[in-house]
Amino acid sequence: MFAFKEWFLICEALGGGAQSIIIRKGGIAEGRDGFRFKHADFLLFPTLFHEQVAKLRLPPATTLPVGRADGQHAVSLAAQVEWTRDVADWGKVQALAPYHLWTEAEIEKRFRQDDQPGVSIAFVRISRLGEPLVFPDAPKYGGCRSWIEVPDVSAAAGLAPVLDEATHRERGRQVLAIVN
Repeated sequence: MFAFKEWFLICEALGGGAQSIIIRKGGIAEGRDGFRFKHADFLLFPTLFHEQVAKLRLPPATTLPVGRADGQHAVSLAAQVEWTRDVADWGKVQALAPYHLWTEAEIEKRFRQDDQPGVSIAFVRISRLGEPLVFPDAPKYGGCRSWIEVPDVSAAAGLAPVLDEATHRERGRQVLAIVN
């Protein structure tokens, strides 16, 4: 099963229904072709990058959890990509601010990261697993890569969407109107 590495606090926003988009430019290990949303269905693998609080529009007192004492990972969210867009218009990216938690400075840094300004955006449907997938840490989960393989989640895990259908559809309509 594939998992997408994302900041813990962004995973929390996605899992709480506060956010339905993922904005990405790509990590160091993405290769010459850069980042792409390669998988339509994946798990969210929360990362504990400690500087993330300062790069999000959250109260400065927001804290990150400490990693699990048993050295394992717990994954509790699944994502289904409904559509993606590459957005090279900075004005459109700025207009997405109400739909995500990143600071403008952090998004602009990603947008202007290389010779080709732009970011990749995915509108996702987030569901909570019936039971978290828990597995031991391993070196293959580290590094600056977006996609990793994790143990398969049981089909019996039971997915529950975090947003009702009407709210999800309306948010998708609003975001699509900005990026098109």
